[in-house]
Amino acid sequence: MLTKIIDIDKAAIILKLLGDKTRLTMVKILENHDCCVCQFVEIFQASQPSMSQHLRKLRDMGVVQESRKGQWIFYSLNKTCEYYPFVKEILSLLPNQDQKLKELEEQGTRISCK
Repeated sequence: MLTKIIDIDKAAIILKLLGDKTRLTMVKILENHDCCVCQFVEIFQASQPSMSQHLRKLRDMGVVQESRKGQWIFYSLNKTCEYYPFVKEILSLLPNQDQKLKELEEQGTRISCK
């Protein structure tokens, strides 16, 4: 349950950000899994620059965070973000997206960036 009231203007910005189906799906995947941009490229069959642009927008608002592991950058849901309770509430209403990563594994196309 949402316990913190956020400014309506900020809520509108977050809703607009998550109003994109690709970004919303990415955030739902990141709810349970850290991912590299290359995994999103495979999931969405999109270009790396396009996926990086989506991640940049999410990162700039603080919704996701990045961590470097060797030469790879992994993205995760930022649970310390002031908007996290709001985002979490939205995500709780959405179906699980784990099957997208499982499909990559089954096809042998899930990239392991470790």
